[in-house]
Amino acid sequence: MTSKDELVRDPIAEQAAEWFVANDSGPLEPQESAALAEWLKASPLHVEEFLRVSVLARDLQEAGSDPEHSLDALLEVARGDADAPLQPFWPRALATVREGSAHLWPIAAATVAVLLIVGWLGLRNPTSIAPVPAPTVTTALHFETRHGEQQTHRLADNSILRLNTDTAVTITYSGTERLAVLTAGEADFEIRHEPARAFRVFAGRAEVVDLGTSFNVRLESHATVVTVVQGRVSVGLAPTAEGSGTTVNPRDLSGFVQLDANQQVSVSETGPSKPVTVDAQQATSWLHRQIVFDHEPLERVAAEFNRYASKPIEITAPALRSLPISGVFTTDDTKAFVAFLRTLPGVRVEETAMRIRVSQK
Repeated sequence: MTSKDELVRDPIAEQAAEWFVANDSGPLEPQESAALAEWLKASPLHVEEFLRVSVLARDLQEAGSDPEHSLDALLEVARGDADAPLQPFWPRALATVREGSAHLWPIAAATVAVLLIVGWLGLRNPTSIAPVPAPTVTTALHFETRHGEQQTHRLADNSILRLNTDTAVTITYSGTERLAVLTAGEADFEIRHEPARAFRVFAGRAEVVDLGTSFNVRLESHATVVTVVQGRVSVGLAPTAEGSGTTVNPRDLSGFVQLDANQQVSVSETGPSKPVTVDAQQATSWLHRQIVFDHEPLERVAAEFNRYASKPIEITAPALRSLPISGVFTTDDTKAFVAFLRTLPGVRVEETAMRIRVSQK
């Protein structure tokens, strides 16, 4: 069974091993060094997996010099000598890699070196479009945003990935396919169409197959919402965990629904809903750091602001939760929204150091 965590981590671990072997075999070319630094900067997961490979490589080297794991001892075991004093090495090595406790001190210098490389190159501007090195083999890149943060990345195929607040996505490219796994938050995909390499997105129970388009995917508590801005996509239920690995074979899309521009669908455990017509520009207003409401209940408006605000908005009066709100607001300007609430009749707003309480007068 393949978990979502494995689906995200396995390609990253494979590429970490490739980078380690390339770096360990000799000095990297300047272009390769820059690509390695860019890969490490892309996500803390990349640094973590690179260091895990370093630990495993160190233990392998130690095993080679350990008399208990010498070639003679291994041959004795192979001949069926039950008295050979050989202890299993792999369980210990894997435990070391996974636990990373007392055995991590030998790679402290490697950790510092990685951090120095990343620090020297500087932090990437989260609002700029950062090019990702073109893949020569299977390439996995992991991107994350913090609360209130947004990022934009230009991928190797010139597709553009935009991440909203509290979002995590892993992109895997190979010569035969392109795959994205959204595990949290919301992302906008502007895909460069390649007939030979479909672009597939897994998010919750949803699988989205790009047909050359721009679309938005948002993970909510009980469903995944897909909105098409331009072009066309197919949306259906993602395969179960046993079948959720990548494949170069085209999937049967007979159970999928097709969405055109300004259409939206929600995918739950039972499958995709019937497509509805929406204003895609309004649905993706977060791309311009805006929130647009048209007679939306205050409870939903507050929840949307809470995705970005440093202090959560709490509605203490049940009667106010359904109060209709309309307007265009800025995601990072909670003060303006609070000022707007104070103009509403019968509404009281109390702001503390920890939260914003909305009650009735």
